[in-house]
Amino acid sequence: MLLSAALPHQAALVQGPAPSPSTSSSTAAAAAPWAPAGVQQRHRRRRAALRASSSGGSGGLSYKDAGVDIDAGNELVKRIQKLNPNIGGFSGMVPFGDSFLVAGTDGVGTKLKLAFDMNKHDTVGIDLVAMSVNDIVTSGAQPMFFLDYFACGKLDVDTAEQVIKGIVEGCRQSDCQLLGGETAEMPGFYSPGEYDLAGFAVGSVKKDAVIDGSRIQAGDAILGLASSGVHSNGFSLVRKVLEVSGTSLHDAAPWAPSTSVGLSLLTPTVIYVRDCMKMIGAADVRGLVHMTGGGFPENIPRVVPKGLAARIRRSAWEVPALFQWLQEAGKVPDSEMFRTFNMGVGMIIVVPRSEVDKVLGLGIGAFELGEIVEGSGVELV
Repeated sequence: MLLSAALPHQAALVQGPAPSPSTSSSTAAAAAPWAPAGVQQRHRRRRAALRASSSGGSGGLSYKDAGVDIDAGNELVKRIQKLNPNIGGFSGMVPFGDSFLVAGTDGVGTKLKLAFDMNKHDTVGIDLVAMSVNDIVTSGAQPMFFLDYFACGKLDVDTAEQVIKGIVEGCRQSDCQLLGGETAEMPGFYSPGEYDLAGFAVGSVKKDAVIDGSRIQAGDAILGLASSGVHSNGFSLVRKVLEVSGTSLHDAAPWAPSTSVGLSLLTPTVIYVRDCMKMIGAADVRGLVHMTGGGFPENIPRVVPKGLAARIRRSAWEVPALFQWLQEAGKVPDSEMFRTFNMGVGMIIVVPRSEVDKVLGLGIGAFELGEIVEGSGVELV
């Protein structure tokens, strides 16, 4: 993800009625984000008690407590923009004939720590590809090729092969080519058994087909596509919650008892390229938002024009049980949850109200979230 500052019209998160969390496992990305009525009621009661303990933030964990300061990151972006005013979106564009080349770069973050501890390395490569291609597709660009960077202290060929297998699979899912990459062995720089990853994706979009949010109007509908879980953002806070709650990666996952905590959390990020391209071909898509670091209040305003706000109905979807457990176990305030995690929504789409049925009829699991209204920032109601 390219560094991006919050737009000037971004507002603080507005608290509203609690959503109805789902008890279904969050590991199935295509699953409908609703739970049976009886389950909803049980979790509404638990959610109400949780909000009473966490809404004030007293004693609860935050992303900053886990070592990640979003405000410091935003300050760095502001300083970088003084040096290069052209940054700020989900990806960067360069004119190329009648098209733009669209590029993005990202990593997997501390989700890799879970891969080390679980000795499972075949899915983090999917995460690596997803984080870049999901960013560039928000411009309407079809990914063309991908490059990776694999760095370690001492090369374990078997482990590296598993990582690359995941990268190849991610490229397959996003219909792009893995051109190559760099393997850097740096003795003494990384702890034994650990590595880091970075990825770089390039795609293209015709100049007259760029999606940049500029055509978004009041009254437009906001739709969502479900996430598969935490994806690849917020894992420093996830790990802190596991630590303070005394939960092991090898314990049965409280939100999905048929699997372990570690394996559930390693569920790879959904790659939305094919679904987004299908929507773009069928409807007038005016805005796309990849729900990454910064969650709702920092990502949605990146595509919404000044003078407009995104009004999100929290009753529109069931927040997966994984996020419910994280909030309860860490006593994380609502505002921090929505600023750190995707909360079960991995991609947001803005279309004219008249186009909603076209998107809902594509069979990709899209659901209505809210609407564009006059104002600023993000309103959770």
